[in-house]
Amino acid sequence: QVQLVESGGGLVQAGGSLRLVCVASGLPFSSYAMGWFRQAPGKEREFVAAISWNGGATYYADFVKGRFTISRDNAKNTVYLQMNSLKPEDTAVYSCKARVVGRANNVYIYWGQGTQVTVSS
Repeated sequence: QVQLVESGGGLVQAGGSLRLVCVASGLPFSSYAMGWFRQAPGKEREFVAAISWNGGATYYADFVKGRFTISRDNAKNTVYLQMNSLKPEDTAVYSCKARVVGRANNVYIYWGQGTQVTVSS
């Protein structure tokens, strides 16, 4: 059974930092690209950051460039999101996503339950 479990969210003042952690189990983690998404109340889920299977490539939404850093440790089946200079508009539920294209181009996608991040002004 595949599980993605996020942690590290919480309440922080504007300008502060948090590090989100997503631990995966039940899948060959090092084969999967990983990403972070967020959903604020009343809004659609949006892409935040992603990292390739070996960490060699990273991608960020424009609104987090220079503030957030995604990384992974394949030995620990873990992906991180370091969030600095947080703003009230970063308030959302943050979820991690695992994605891989397997044989016959079958796409496998898994989501975690999410962790709440609240940034006070």
